[in-house]
Amino acid sequence: MPGTDDASGVQQTAIALIDAYVRKDRAAVERAASEAADEASAVTSELKVIASFLTRRVQETGVVWKPADSREAVARAVADLLPPELEFAVVTAWEARSVGEEEAAERLSQGDPMVFVHMLAAFSSAVGQAVYKPAELISTLRIAMGQDDE
Repeated sequence: MPGTDDASGVQQTAIALIDAYVRKDRAAVERAASEAADEASAVTSELKVIASFLTRRVQETGVVWKPADSREAVARAVADLLPPELEFAVVTAWEARSVGEEEAAERLSQGDPMVFVHMLAAFSSAVGQAVYKPAELISTLRIAMGQDDE
């Protein structure tokens, strides 16, 4: 939410960005990214929590999800939703991160914190859809993050 500094607002922004990716809504991605840019570090932290939660859910359900799957899924998730240079940065940084090359991912992001925001939101939308239907995914995230009363 614009101008919201509390954890609830940051969580809402993170979930809104994932939702925009799930819906493949370019305008919604732009709006959520604009909100996230003001608090990129906090949104990145929330997205890391969400990505970990969803990764565990995939493991618990027994769905096979390999690094190659995540690379392809992130590339599909951001395709045509981001400006080409940002899309390329997100995809290449995720490729590095997915194989454990954190330093390379940092280098490929060229210091732009939004690369990580988009990367984690795109991954969360993709991995989440491996085990949840789109509406169920967003509802589950809201409940898991304590946003179910919104």
